[in-house]
Amino acid sequence: MHLSELVAVLVFLSAIVAVYVVAGALLFRAIRRRFARQAVPTSKSEVWTRRGFLGLAAGGIGCMAYGYSVEPDWLEVTHHRLPCAKLPRGSQPIRIVHISDLHSEPTPHLEARLPGVIAVEKPDLIVFTGDAANSPDGVPTFRRCIERIAAIAPTYAVKGNWDVRHWVPADLFAGTGVTKLEVGSVVVTVRGTRLWIGGATDWPDLGHVLATVPADMPTLLLYHFPDAAHLAAKHGIDLYCCGHTHGGQVALPFYGALVTLSRFGKRYEAGLYRVQDTWLYVNRGIGTEGSTPRVRFCARPEVTVIDLVPPE
Repeated sequence: MHLSELVAVLVFLSAIVAVYVVAGALLFRAIRRRFARQAVPTSKSEVWTRRGFLGLAAGGIGCMAYGYSVEPDWLEVTHHRLPCAKLPRGSQPIRIVHISDLHSEPTPHLEARLPGVIAVEKPDLIVFTGDAANSPDGVPTFRRCIERIAAIAPTYAVKGNWDVRHWVPADLFAGTGVTKLEVGSVVVTVRGTRLWIGGATDWPDLGHVLATVPADMPTLLLYHFPDAAHLAAKHGIDLYCCGHTHGGQVALPFYGALVTLSRFGKRYEAGLYRVQDTWLYVNRGIGTEGSTPRVRFCARPEVTVIDLVPPE
């Protein structure tokens, strides 16, 4: 965890604890006075202080209820139109749907709706940037979902850290129709336009993949983390799709993500960025990480629709 993120989390948790400790103390004091029938004068400042802390405590409970029961199922579809200098002038846009971080559980959540949402967008390509399930028990849920998605359009995928480090997975993609890019690349043709797609699971493999980047066609890189942003830009990648951060999963208004678990901290926490001549998109993901409470706050699950268009 980045040092700044650790400090932010400690400050946030300390503030929450302080609010509930003070609110509890004030409430206990008021109840004790009432039962003791003490006619103790109460100043306006004390009344407003009590109301303020009790209001904050009640608001916190409301936010927790919202984060558990509303936002994890409130899917957002975002659209972006990105110029690509390597697309021939007059060529048709290439529509890419980007999803990430399903973190599937044995019981489906958004997985049942996801294929229908994607199909409405009529993509030319679909890309998945890792973290399929929270445990082996969630793999069947993921496989059923990704198989339906792969039937919509050609689908390409890389693995994430949960897929290779937290548990020993079965083959996530075998028989689903998905093309796995563990360390490699393919060239696809979309309405006469050739597009290079490269992907890697581990950091050491990125160098091998990027060494094959062509100079004469649009390029798309899939990698779970945003940590290769500057390396991708150095090699002339046009679009780099990743996930991992969940948009913080818990974000604060006006501040954003508390934790991204990226070596860049909040620099690339979620959304669209321009790194030299490379477009970087950090998808907020669909599910919630298995080692944290199943909560999202100000970080809605996301399906990203990207139209690569020729320069005007």
